[in-house]
Amino acid sequence: MLWFRRDLRLHDNPALQAAAADGRPVLAVFVADDALLEPSGAARRHFLAGSLRALDESLGGSLFIAHGKPWTVLPRLAAAVGATEVHHAADAMPYGRRRDEGVEQALAGHDVTTVVTGSPYAVTPGRVTKNDGAPFSVFTPFYRAWKHHGWRAPAGPPGTVSWIDPADASSTSLRRWTADLLDAEVPGSLQLPEPGEDAARAHWTDFLDEGLADYDEHRNRPDLPGTSRMSAYLKWGAVHPRTLLADLARRRGDGAERYRSELAWREFYADVVHRAPRSARWSLDPVIDGMQWDSGAEADAHLQAWQQGRTGFPFVDAGMRQLLGEGWMHNRVRMVVASFLIKDLHLPWQPGARHFLQHLVDGDLSSNNHGWQWVAGSGSASAAFYRVFNPITQGEKFDPSGDYVRRWVPELRDVPGKAVHQPWLLADGIPAGYPEPIVDHKAEREEALRRFAARPSAASG
Repeated sequence: MLWFRRDLRLHDNPALQAAAADGRPVLAVFVADDALLEPSGAARRHFLAGSLRALDESLGGSLFIAHGKPWTVLPRLAAAVGATEVHHAADAMPYGRRRDEGVEQALAGHDVTTVVTGSPYAVTPGRVTKNDGAPFSVFTPFYRAWKHHGWRAPAGPPGTVSWIDPADASSTSLRRWTADLLDAEVPGSLQLPEPGEDAARAHWTDFLDEGLADYDEHRNRPDLPGTSRMSAYLKWGAVHPRTLLADLARRRGDGAERYRSELAWREFYADVVHRAPRSARWSLDPVIDGMQWDSGAEADAHLQAWQQGRTGFPFVDAGMRQLLGEGWMHNRVRMVVASFLIKDLHLPWQPGARHFLQHLVDGDLSSNNHGWQWVAGSGSASAAFYRVFNPITQGEKFDPSGDYVRRWVPELRDVPGKAVHQPWLLADGIPAGYPEPIVDHKAEREEALRRFAARPSAASG
């Protein structure tokens, strides 16, 4: 049996190669696990369902989709088809590691061997260390060591595989197809990428040809198509990062090097969570969690305004509406809206991280939550807390013509140029339907720094 998880592809899939190596028939399985499905919003569930359909098509209709707890489902399936081995890739996340230990124990009780090959990363988390074996807590030395460690070349296609017909396992009564299990109703206006391995490879090829050369210069501009938009494909493993790194190795220029470093950030954050699992939910620096944070009716209203893109700060609102409209947000804007929630609205990073994971089609626990901690100043390699993003100047710098704001904030579509970033200065006032700013950024920045200076460790020191 081959247990697909975050590797929904046929090319460069070491676990698939290992499962097919001896020529015996293979049952391809995906287990729809409520522990992972329930926290996922409609966009991610819908994209996953499409990715599974694409994988099933590439397998000639041979993907078995089961629903339940993996440590219960997989032994029953193994017994149904007489499997002696269950192959899968490693998982570095806290729940995934606990789940896999439980599955291995359950399978061993039925004399079924678990074989773990590869991971969703170029370098499996935990393998890049300092000379003394200690983990890295700062990105730049991690990046140097990560490149020095290197990674295997991409694995080719598996060749001819004899896939077991899912009907041969149907006696378990576990099979439920994506239409009623994984699909979630999404707004008709939600724009999601085309799912599947073929779409991922085509999208990557287009970016290499049209976007990589300018990536270093354009990646911070949400008004331009300057990013690769590969994150959703990496999330579900429609493409392996080694495949991308192999292609980048054949390219020269600042764009290739910058993109390689962005892939390394994904691996760095996975490494942090691997060694400090609690940091997936709690600040790596617990002092941040002990700061004074707002609560009550006004705080709840502020959180709702932020979630809906109704803060009165156009660059922030454009980002939050993009999240609702595409299940995705430009990375520069992610930092700005996170800073606004934490340092203008004085709310902890966790509610923001949960909102992102609820709506992001590329929602990845380690990258998302440690990206939030980077802004909060509470994680590895974080920006200092006193780095407060100004939502006005950030918009003027990275959306200089206002095109990004006008795309996502229709109330401001008639405001020309960069004036769109400060609509309260317009001679005729703020356009109808758009809110007044809910806070004074300058005053709240000063308040955030005051609270940081008064945090418990500072007071005691």
